[in-house]
Amino acid sequence: MPTPVPNIVQLAQSDTSLSILVSAVTKAGLGGTLSTTADLTVFAPTNNAFRAAGFPQSRIDALTAAEVTSVLVPILTYHVLGSVVRAANVPVSDAVTTLNTKKLFASRNANGVFVNGIKVVAADLTASNGVVHVIGKVLIPPTRSITEIVVGNPNFSLLETAVIRANLAATLGGAGKFTVFAPVNSGFPASLDTDAEINAAPVGTVAGIVTSHAFATNIFAGDLVAGNTGATVNPATTLTIGLAPASVKITGSTNTASAIIATDSVATNGVIHIIDKILL
Repeated sequence: MPTPVPNIVQLAQSDTSLSILVSAVTKAGLGGTLSTTADLTVFAPTNNAFRAAGFPQSRIDALTAAEVTSVLVPILTYHVLGSVVRAANVPVSDAVTTLNTKKLFASRNANGVFVNGIKVVAADLTASNGVVHVIGKVLIPPTRSITEIVVGNPNFSLLETAVIRANLAATLGGAGKFTVFAPVNSGFPASLDTDAEINAAPVGTVAGIVTSHAFATNIFAGDLVAGNTGATVNPATTLTIGLAPASVKITGSTNTASAIIATDSVATNGVIHIIDKILL
């Protein structure tokens, strides 16, 4: 007789590098769901991933019932999709809704398959009720939109003013799968380095600048390819990516490229990369 295909939990139990995940699933009371529910995709963090995220076995064991409900269950369900998605079927760039109900941002390119910018290190492990992809980091559900992240960071106060002046706060705070290259305050030019100057500028001018920093899809660091260009939300602007060091500039601009100084800040509606100066 052929060997029975294990369900998702059994598959994880057979891999010693996933023992903390198995323990966490048991602690959260999700073992039955992941064993019997059909057509699931699970992004499975390794033991090292859990430890790096501050969840060694000892912490999983010590979680109170309240912490299981408020912390563990939301994290684990953020790693699960309610349909089978094999590596070859991961979109080039798209957002998918998890069992947590929050969006997970997936991408596939020459560098591999990624979720929230985290690379899949072992793909397409087949279970009787779905598929498992192993990842090297724990996915933390985002809690703030792009607008809320900008508003909450004093280094982005001028960008916040520009977004409000451009009447784009609601857009960048709403549903979507945006990518924003966010300039820090010190990167604004002398003509726009105060709130008063930004508010005195024509709305159309400010909107043109802000939309030149945004894409209407999710692009994480792992998706950046040197020399690639992409159309921004501003129909008149494309951006060109540089690597080693990482940079971005408006295609055709004679200005020095902006350095990408931090990447992959995940929002509920996309991702933010921090740049050292505004794109003009």
